[in-house]
This record gives sequence, structure tokens and C-alpha cells, in this order.
Amino acid sequence: MQNPFKPTAGATPPALVGRAGLLDEFEYGLQQGSGAPGLLTIITGSRGIGKTVMLSAAEGIARAHGWAVISRTATPGFLAGVGDDMLALLEELGDGPPARKITAFSAAGFGLTTQLPPERAADWRRIGNELLRLLDAQGTGLVITIDEIHAVDRTEISQLAADVQHFIREGLPIGLIFAGLPSAVSDLLNEGVATFLRRADRINLHEAAITEVTASYSELFSQGGISISPDLINEAAEATEGYPFLIQLVGYYLWLEADKAGWKLGQSSVQHAIAAAQRRNTLVVVESALSDISDKDREFLDAMAAQDGPSAAGQIGAIIKAKPNVVSKYRNRLIAAGLIESAGYGKVDFAIPGLRQYLRE
Repeated sequence: MQNPFKPTAGATPPALVGRAGLLDEFEYGLQQGSGAPGLLTIITGSRGIGKTVMLSAAEGIARAHGWAVISRTATPGFLAGVGDDMLALLEELGDGPPARKITAFSAAGFGLTTQLPPERAADWRRIGNELLRLLDAQGTGLVITIDEIHAVDRTEISQLAADVQHFIREGLPIGLIFAGLPSAVSDLLNEGVATFLRRADRINLHEAAITEVTASYSELFSQGGISISPDLINEAAEATEGYPFLIQLVGYYLWLEADKAGWKLGQSSVQHAIAAAQRRNTLVVVESALSDISDKDREFLDAMAAQDGPSAAGQIGAIIKAKPNVVSKYRNRLIAAGLIESAGYGKVDFAIPGLRQYLRE
């Protein structure tokens, strides 16, 4: 049995640990059609929490229900790419026999322009309208997924939202799912034309329960014929802190250690796997998350790292010598960036495993 763990951005893991039921409303919306609340969904969470994986799961559900899917990452010009995908779908439907039903269509790539000119935008809406009417006549519809909305100018996102709103008013079967960091979602929902998205379902991803991680590990290692004690499985699960990317990393390196040790895992092998996973998490997630913050933001995080647990606003203010309103500004900004999270009244804690230790070192 090959290593089932996939510690790569966007790769589908062997099991969506702790995610059961999160897409039920979306699936119900596919059954109900145009106007169903679940067909507008926004997925948010910190880096490595599994946003892209959830998008992939939603796409799989849509295809299973016979809906066409257009999948895009929010790079400059992505809206032109969505239009090209729609046109390709329309041509496919137009060339097929009248009773033909397209059950799946996924496209990826990059548009060539940063903003659609007015004449192209009008054509985009016309193509979309024609496509959706054809799909509606066949008892299906179209789901558009857009990943990493924090990485693109809001102009195209807002234009897409406006057109989707138009299609919904026309009673056409359209679904739209965004995924991005909390800061990008907050900014988007506060901008004029996209305010109708405030009615969208919000899926705020958090850590999985350790008991669920333990159960998943136990099942997968048993299927792979790997001998490991329940205590060591629990130790490995606790090292993940329920963080999806670390769940995959720890599982991946445990499998690697088992392969080298004749499919048996002892204390030493488990510790080596955990250490390798933590190093990789630091390189891929922690350092990336810190790469674009300001010096003042870093000062705030350093003050938090000096504490052993959740930090109170007063403690942070005393360390960085800032007034409460200034502390509040940095706090809100770092929460929106997915680096820290609320930990009770007036307190915050790190949202990314390994971040505190990295700052201390």
C-alpha cells in the first residue's frame, strides 16, 4: 500500500478529518437549484487549514450531482479565464445531441488580461446566461470555485459577484464558492457590489478534534499493516494539534519511518516523524505566513510569543508600549490575516502551530 498521506497544498487527503457535515448545506442547494442559500458559500481559515481541499470536495459533490464545474485560482486575469471556460462548455453543449448531459467539466489555467474591457464583460454575461439556460433545461447547473481570493485585485472578484447576482435574479442555476484568508473575505464583504455575498454560507475552518485524528490514524495504519501502539498513535495525533496540514505531514513521515523500519513504529521512529513534520510545517507555513507582515505586526507577535499561553491585550500593550486602541488595531489586523485568533474575552493566541516556537527561536 502506497503512502496515503498528501502533505501538498491542495492535494486531496485520504480522509477529511473533522470536516464531516460542513458541505451538507451546499449539497442540499444542488438538489434545490437556483436561489438555494448553500449555492453561495465562502470558506475561510488560516494557512494550511484545508481551504483548497474543501473546495476540491465541493467540486466532487457538484460533479456527482451532475453539475458542471469551473475551477479557478484568483490570479490576475482569472475572470477572463472563467469566461473562456464558459465558452468551451457552451460549445460542448451546443455540439452534442439535444438530450446530452454534461456531468463534469473542470478547467484550470490563467487569463491573459487583468481586467475585462466593457465589451468583453457584456459578452461574458451573455455567454454565461446562454450556458446556464442550456444547463437548466437539462436539469443541472454550473458551480464556479475560486481559490485564494486574497491574492488578486478586488475588481475582478467584485465583477464576478455582480454577474452571479444577476444570474441568480434571473433564476438560473449558478453556484459560487470562494476560499481565502479571513482578511480577504472581510474586505470583500465590505465592498459595494459584493455585499450580496454577506448572505452566503460561511465555513470557517478550525482544527480537528484530536480524538478524530487518532481514529483516522488508527484506521489508516491498520489498513497499511503498520504495527504501532495506541499510545504512540495518540502522541502523534496530539503533535498535529488538529491542524490539517500537520495531520498530513505527521502521517506522511510516520509512513516513511514505518517503511524504513519493517512496518513497525516505535518511540524513536515516531519522534523522528514528528520532528520532520514540524520542520516542514515551519518552512512551508510559518515562514510563508510571516513573509509579508509589517515590523509593528512582528513586534506584536513577538510580545505574544513571550507568553506561554493566550495573551491579554494589557500584557501585549505593556510589552510593546502601545495604547489600547493601537493594540486593538494590530490585534484585528493579525486576526484577519489568520495569524492569531480570539482565545476568550480580551485574549488572543496563535492560529498556526509552531509559530510561537519559531518566534522564540
